[in-house]
Amino acid sequence: MNLMELWVGGYGPEDSSHGRGLATFRAVMEDLTAGAVTVRVTWNIMEDGRPNTDLLDLVESGDMFFCYFSSSYLGGRVAALDVLETPYLFEDLEHAHRALDGELGEKLNDAVRDATGFEVLGFWDNGFRHFTNALRPVATPDDCRGMRVRTQPNAIHEELFRGWGATPVPVELSEAIRLITSRRVDAQENPLANTVAYGIDQVHPFVTMTGHLYGARGLWANRSILESMSDELRLAVEQATRSAIEVQRREGAAAEATLRARLEESGVKFVDLDEKGRAAFANASLPAIELAGAGPAGDLVELALA
Repeated sequence: MNLMELWVGGYGPEDSSHGRGLATFRAVMEDLTAGAVTVRVTWNIMEDGRPNTDLLDLVESGDMFFCYFSSSYLGGRVAALDVLETPYLFEDLEHAHRALDGELGEKLNDAVRDATGFEVLGFWDNGFRHFTNALRPVATPDDCRGMRVRTQPNAIHEELFRGWGATPVPVELSEAIRLITSRRVDAQENPLANTVAYGIDQVHPFVTMTGHLYGARGLWANRSILESMSDELRLAVEQATRSAIEVQRREGAAAEATLRARLEESGVKFVDLDEKGRAAFANASLPAIELAGAGPAGDLVELALA
């Protein structure tokens, strides 16, 4: 096997579940190839003063082999990915994993291949997204009225928060962190791990466990690099990827419970929704659910539910 370097990257802390996923890929890949392949890791590209979206450009150009990135950013290019932006689509993590590791994941990769230079190696968890804000406890959609909410740049996300009576402010992550921490927006939505990793818990004392969206972070690889590999090397990539997925998902799930306890100890107030409360948010989300199902992703919604 010829000597080569593979560059992989992300946009979170090294000690996060995503960082540990990257570290696992590196360790397994270098072990399986007996050092013939070295893996260079960029843990958080934003620490280099670059927006996180540069990762996708680096991978598509072939400079970087793969990165993890939230699937919502690619919905504008791969309409089928918007199935993953359907509010209240998955019941729990196990449901999401069954879908993404099965036929739904295969169909999404086919769609990505048709529209981009990426190959989907698999999907990591970004957990379920919850609503946080700086103003007041939120127990119903009406409590969100008048709030400016940072969202990812995705039309379905924007429609979701308009349905809740809020004003969406769609921006990429580095700008979002500046807006949130300077209190130029009132609220945001993220898994607890991201809320802590980006320092948002320091300015948002109120968390509502809405669980309104499942966050999938695809492992987007440069397809040309992958197709140029020998069968032996490609098999090593598949094995290292599977190990990384197992580690990232396990650590991500464990972190949520730990982080909640830590946030409560620091004074953050949590609102847990009962069945009636969850139904109220789901009903207010119907315009976004209908938008997600109106395009090519609509055919995949039933497959995801199944």
